[in-house]
Amino acid sequence: MRKYLQFVKSKWFIGAACLVLGAGIVLGIRFFTYKLDNVHYHANFAVYVNGQQEMFKDASYYTEVQACVASNVMTPAERVHMHDNVNNVIHVEDHAVTWGQFFQNLGWSLGPTYIVNKDGTMYQESGNNKLNLVLNGQDYTDFGGLQDTVINDKDKLLVSFGDESQSTRKQEYNAIPSTAKHYDNTQDPASCSGSHDTVTTHDRLVHMF
Repeated sequence: MRKYLQFVKSKWFIGAACLVLGAGIVLGIRFFTYKLDNVHYHANFAVYVNGQQEMFKDASYYTEVQACVASNVMTPAERVHMHDNVNNVIHVEDHAVTWGQFFQNLGWSLGPTYIVNKDGTMYQESGNNKLNLVLNGQDYTDFGGLQDTVINDKDKLLVSFGDESQSTRKQEYNAIPSTAKHYDNTQDPASCSGSHDTVTTHDRLVHMF
């Protein structure tokens, strides 16, 4: 008993006990304060080529709930996509998603002086044919493209290629619906945002470590 009491009072035991207690407190805080970090917001956009709006009619442009995977690692298509044949609403479901990544998911490529559609047709600036970008009402054409520009909540983007006047581009931009805020405040029946919306014990245990 005396040896046991001496051991309990030793600095090694006290140090180890304090370490275990401190770790327990930190892990407990992480367990009980964990919250899901789901991202889900929206933006609006439109693409015009030579005066004709691209309607994105092909079903492959849209991601449905069946394509969502219950995983902590999101695929590119899960991070940003369109749903339900609504061709002007972008669903952003992860941090730091760029316009370049969105168009890549559509099978398109958007550069500073060109645009390539899903069929591989390239529209390259030549003569009076120009690629014009209007983001949130501001001319973004001379900013070197949108490849690395992050999509923000309620952004509105116009991509317009061709010999278009400034007044025509303004009409095209104004025709883009401003519905992102509505979608922000509406339950999305086809959301890919994470695998669930409720924090489970498993979630908390994983977050602890």
